[in-house]
Amino acid sequence: MSRVEAIELSLVEIPLVRPFRVSFGTSTGKQCVLARVRIDGVDGWGECVADDSFPGFSGEWNEGAWVLLRDVLGPALLAADDVTSADVEDHLRFVRGNPMAKATLVDAVLDAELRVAGRSLVSWLGADRRAVPCGVSIGIADSTDELRARVDEHLEQGYQRIKLKIMPGIDVDRVAAIRGDHPDILLSVDANAAYRPEDLDTFRALDELDLLMIEQPLHHEDLVRHAALQAEIRTPICLDESIRSAADAAAAIELGACRIINIKQGRVGGVLEAQRVHDTAAVAGVPVWCGGMLETGIGRATNLALAAMPNFTLRGDTSASARYFAEDLTDPFVLAPDGTMAVPDSPGIGIEPRPDRLETCTVRREVITAA
Repeated sequence: MSRVEAIELSLVEIPLVRPFRVSFGTSTGKQCVLARVRIDGVDGWGECVADDSFPGFSGEWNEGAWVLLRDVLGPALLAADDVTSADVEDHLRFVRGNPMAKATLVDAVLDAELRVAGRSLVSWLGADRRAVPCGVSIGIADSTDELRARVDEHLEQGYQRIKLKIMPGIDVDRVAAIRGDHPDILLSVDANAAYRPEDLDTFRALDELDLLMIEQPLHHEDLVRHAALQAEIRTPICLDESIRSAADAAAAIELGACRIINIKQGRVGGVLEAQRVHDTAAVAGVPVWCGGMLETGIGRATNLALAAMPNFTLRGDTSASARYFAEDLTDPFVLAPDGTMAVPDSPGIGIEPRPDRLETCTVRREVITAA
């Protein structure tokens, strides 16, 4: 029997090396909640990917996640007689929604359990790769020339796929400029749900630029109109914000709303549900890739293990630590010259925060007690 002995929350903050702009806002730093969960005397780590200061990407944000973890979800795990990766989701199911907060504890429990067993996350997932090919996501630049410079910089570093963030008015001309500069690269765009069905002419123009995919063009709750748009264009639609569970993935595939799925384990409720989304897509013959949320090394290690699974056949956004931070919380993840990144194979997620960095970056810390 495994009991959760202690849960500690830390709110950490790290500046980004450059602002990251998307259709709904600009980030200048990474602020996130970390959970340290102790089981059988061993600590496991989970990182919450909720928004920093307001719910823009999803309905969750740090302050709300902190309160839910501290006052509701954490005490529920501490009060349980037995907590394992097989039943941790059941202990949290009494709370509706909030997958990002739940993922923080689900992932930490699994990490601790695997560390106790001396087994790596990548082996537990049945993944067969020890390095994964990497792409990079480039935020909205102030000008086309600046965007060109950023694309060139990342291609020189070895990234195998370029993703451009777009929004109405900053889209076709810039993407066409990059395609003109680099006619043969893997190139995709991400709208973060900024467009409407009446923007069909924009998508038809993008359709002529030989893109790998158009990611999340329409509202995250509108699978029907995504299906209608997919029927109008050749370029595969990839869904991100719309996919919050394996059930969502199955519905989107059945409706024809997408031909590719971006799996963000923190968005769907943790590694366990991410594995189910992967399996659902694999059965349907729909390729998946691993998205990023500007994670620290804790979340990045988790993502790398997932990206090593068989149906992650497209390059993800799991970029090097230096792409975002001058100094990460953990030892840095580095892009190899061939554009791949090694998957940690030590027990659990294979990495943990450096104590000095954790102390420096923590702006709030609290120990959760049983209700």
